[in-house]
Amino acid sequence: MSEEVKEISFDELGLTKPLEKMTTKELRALIIDKLTMITGASGMDKDALVQAIKDVFGIVEEEQVSPYKKQIAEIKKQIREMRVEKEAMTDRSKREYLRRKINKLKKRTRQLARAV
Repeated sequence: MSEEVKEISFDELGLTKPLEKMTTKELRALIIDKLTMITGASGMDKDALVQAIKDVFGIVEEEQVSPYKKQIAEIKKQIREMRVEKEAMTDRSKREYLRRKINKLKKRTRQLARAV
């Protein structure tokens, strides 16, 4: 039983979307049809399938660091200070003002985190 293993490049796979966006079913079908050098695909979960494909092609996952990391940290520091200040307040309208301001800042940090 001599199976000929053909060299294939990543571009020749004809992927329409990134590996991380593909479903487990699609990844298994890809491995079974085009990447026969990977064995045991039927028993792997999605993360293992993606990692196996990346290992075959030598793709190294680089950790992305948000360019807004310092800005997010500053906003979170402001939020913590405002929460302490809010707890000490007795005037309801001022507490409500701080609550809304904290809420807006939290939304801003989420927005910055997604902007990567």
